[in-house]
Amino acid sequence: MEEVRLSRRRLLVSAGSGVLGIAVVNTLAGCSSSDEPNDDAGTPSTGSTGSTGGAIPGNWQRVDLSFVSAYVLVRGGEVAVVDLGTAGSADSIEAVLKGAGTGWDAVKHVILTHYHSDHAGGLSEAAPLVSASLYAGAADVPSIKSTKPLKPLSDGDDIFGLQIIGTPGHTAGHVSVFDPSTGVLVAGDALRATSGLEGPDAKYTADMAQAAASVRKLAALDIKTILPGHGAPVTTGAADALTKLAESLK
Repeated sequence: MEEVRLSRRRLLVSAGSGVLGIAVVNTLAGCSSSDEPNDDAGTPSTGSTGSTGGAIPGNWQRVDLSFVSAYVLVRGGEVAVVDLGTAGSADSIEAVLKGAGTGWDAVKHVILTHYHSDHAGGLSEAAPLVSASLYAGAADVPSIKSTKPLKPLSDGDDIFGLQIIGTPGHTAGHVSVFDPSTGVLVAGDALRATSGLEGPDAKYTADMAQAAASVRKLAALDIKTILPGHGAPVTTGAADALTKLAESLK
């Protein structure tokens, strides 16, 4: 696994975005070897790959941290955060929270899709700002150093009305988060949308066979929108694009 170099941090908040940072990893393993944003990230794609960009259903918002994204859900006065972004993301996250009319004190649930530092790198900065339950997939919990306890997640768990989907492969404990009320899937690195909809990058994935099985598992859900860790949200044609991807991996 290559180290993620963050010497040139570019933390850009997109309008109507959202989310948090809360866990420090004991290795700087990540999903990209570049400190520059992927040139394809956010580039609209059409046809069988689905369409990126556009409004996200429900109260989901995106924090665009250049080459990676985190997501926030504001519901009933509480906030759930999925993934944390890189170290130094707190200001960008705070701006999005304020834009949604809320703040750190409302964050009650933080779910890490996996332990890589571009998704769980903001713990030391953000942890003092929140009183939240912190969660990660059971197999990834030992790889995360945290000053607060991490609760292990298993496939089928329910957190804040969100369904936890076990999607191992990219890491052993990778999880995705499905919101059945809106059909929104927060995929972490089980899926990416930097150049159409794809599975995880093989260079940073522990077990590609498992990862392919996880993609097929996600394709069985009633998905309307995909929020990937890398690339823009897929807001139209998401189900068809995911079905075609799953079929290509058989």
